[in-house]
Amino acid sequence: MQWVRKHQPNPEQERFYRVAIFITLGGNLLLAVAKGIVAYLSGSAAIYSDAANSVSDVIYSVLMVLGLWMALRPPDLSHPQGHSRYEPLVGLVVTASMAFAGFEAARNAINRYMQNTLTPITLDLPIIILLASAGIKVFMYLTISRISKRILSPTLATTARDNLSDVLSSLAAFLGVLGSNFIHPLADPIAGFLVALWIFRNAFLAGRENLGFLTGRGASREEVEAFVSAVEEVPGVLKVHHIMTDYVGPRLMIDVHINVDGQKTLRESHEISDDVIRKLEAFPNVDRAYVHLEPHDWKD
Repeated sequence: MQWVRKHQPNPEQERFYRVAIFITLGGNLLLAVAKGIVAYLSGSAAIYSDAANSVSDVIYSVLMVLGLWMALRPPDLSHPQGHSRYEPLVGLVVTASMAFAGFEAARNAINRYMQNTLTPITLDLPIIILLASAGIKVFMYLTISRISKRILSPTLATTARDNLSDVLSSLAAFLGVLGSNFIHPLADPIAGFLVALWIFRNAFLAGRENLGFLTGRGASREEVEAFVSAVEEVPGVLKVHHIMTDYVGPRLMIDVHINVDGQKTLRESHEISDDVIRKLEAFPNVDRAYVHLEPHDWKD
């Protein structure tokens, strides 16, 4: 009797995860230290907001290492279907980190706005660190986004979204520094507050997506129609009369009921069932499929 699902290690997936973790943790740590130093020396609210965001990125990077390690563990008696649900759980941790960074950015911008005197921000170090940060984050976004699509990882997709958010945050902070010099000193805290709003927006989108993975969100209508069409192409399938999908972790589980000729032998019917399973599990976003067979003239 089989109690644990079959598991085939995927060395390529594990390699991509290691690359993504190295880039994410290393890049965020470098930027957090550099921005923290520049924010302290310049007193810029916009750069402080950006630095707070980078510190939160370091925290979630460390947690991401632990979470992805758990998600890659093979099935066992405690988790017979595997540990893939840990991955969207890590995505929620990333979301919480983003939300905290948004709160800290907004708090600092408001505090700077409430100061009695505001002075323009110097243009040397702030400009350099913000442009360098934007360039590094563009590289991180493109790399992590490509990896997330390659291995269908919601955690890495959330991380890529956070990297894109950081690019725009750095550019907003850059405009705030310039505005404080050439327009009005209030441009700096205003930019810091806009950065906070952008962080909150991305945290909401990431949280909604990963929460859907954990609460059994189903496939889209277009995806379900593609699944039905694929099943109906299998020789011997006369009709699909029931299909349900839900995310179990980052990929879908499908339960499908099909009608076949009731005069076929058990062996023939079983071959049809196996063909349907192979057809469905060939979709990259499908983890596993379960098939129920019924004679075509069966009356429920």
